[in-house]
Amino acid sequence: MQSVSIRPLALALGLSAMAGLAQAGEIRVMCYQDGVECEVTAELAKRFEAQNPGTKVIIDTVPYKSIVEQLPVQLAAGQGPDIARVTDLGGLSKYYMDISAHLKNRKYWDDNFGATAAWLRPSATDKGIYGFMSQLTMTGPFVNKTLFEQAKVPMPGAKATWDDWMEASRKVAKATQIKAAAAWDRSGHRFAGPAISYGAKVFDAQGNPVIDAGYKTTVNKFVAWHKDGGMMREVWAGTGGSTYASSIDEFINGNVAMVLAGSWQIGNLQNKVGSNFDWVAVPNPCGPAACSGIPGGAAWVALKTSKSPKEVGAFMDFMASEAAYAEFSARTNNIPAHAGLAKKGVDYAGAKPAAKAALGVFSAGVAQLAPVAYQFQGYKFNRAIMLPTVSRVTQAIVGEMSTDEAVNKITSDMQDAIKQAQK
Repeated sequence: MQSVSIRPLALALGLSAMAGLAQAGEIRVMCYQDGVECEVTAELAKRFEAQNPGTKVIIDTVPYKSIVEQLPVQLAAGQGPDIARVTDLGGLSKYYMDISAHLKNRKYWDDNFGATAAWLRPSATDKGIYGFMSQLTMTGPFVNKTLFEQAKVPMPGAKATWDDWMEASRKVAKATQIKAAAAWDRSGHRFAGPAISYGAKVFDAQGNPVIDAGYKTTVNKFVAWHKDGGMMREVWAGTGGSTYASSIDEFINGNVAMVLAGSWQIGNLQNKVGSNFDWVAVPNPCGPAACSGIPGGAAWVALKTSKSPKEVGAFMDFMASEAAYAEFSARTNNIPAHAGLAKKGVDYAGAKPAAKAALGVFSAGVAQLAPVAYQFQGYKFNRAIMLPTVSRVTQAIVGEMSTDEAVNKITSDMQDAIKQAQK
């Protein structure tokens, strides 16, 4: 059995020089980690090597900044690793290598990773397989269970609407004298889940983005909740332009009963809330059209710079196999982007009870994601929708314009941004 070497490159100079050193039968994998993702991958790679004598897998662990800043430069220069873990899914897609010819069972990939496959494809008509999501993230709410119990207010059930949750959270806020009932991250990405739930189609029949009646309904509700004190005003009104602002600290500090953030905050809550109060993740509240959040995450992608496409395909097949993927998800406390595992559930043995329960809620929520939520996440110009939403809705919250004017401005800003991006 050949050994896998993990080589942290944080202090190394000349990443591009190293990337071109892969020998025949050798695969270099550029990996960043939020927790222990690269360590787990290295252990799985040892197993792969034992099953595939003659193939060596080298895991190069790098800072996330290297993935964002240095990898694109390498790839543009025609250099780079065989495989990388990336988050700029569409932005780097022109550098991805189609591995479909080197996979044992194409149907397995289509069945289990089909919902997110389009995120990695360079065009809408492309049918290639370029990699797979190493995990999913998902937007969704967290609730301060202790405050609900102190206020003697029952938490709404699984199919409750945003209106139901706002009404219950208001009662909690009033009874416990906290600052506000709820808060949403200042983000067009966060806003999109409720908008889709309230009927926003986001795209017309031709696939062009639209701000429709469902989107407008959500703008009206959200602005109204701010004006009557239900939503914490400081999160959106405290910042100008389209700047992102997190609301999780307001929740951690006990200032709101409910927050709309996402699964990536589970570890943060586990570490910072401690025993101060009991918190839970709850399913995304419903509207008349859906009960949806928005997905996201990081992907393992094969790269055209590889000189070992057959070996890359074999290793990707191994990492995407149900057994390896389940182990990776469990040991890294990540939500699976694998449809089969999403249905079965993952045993997060290493997570504390609150985090384990939250991971279960988010994992189950993957099946509730509306198809358009995937389309929105994979849309190359989704920032043209998200950024104007933040700036214009804020202007309506502070009274600079009406909600009708805000919706009209979002539409015109969006169209202008897409025209600029297409030049």
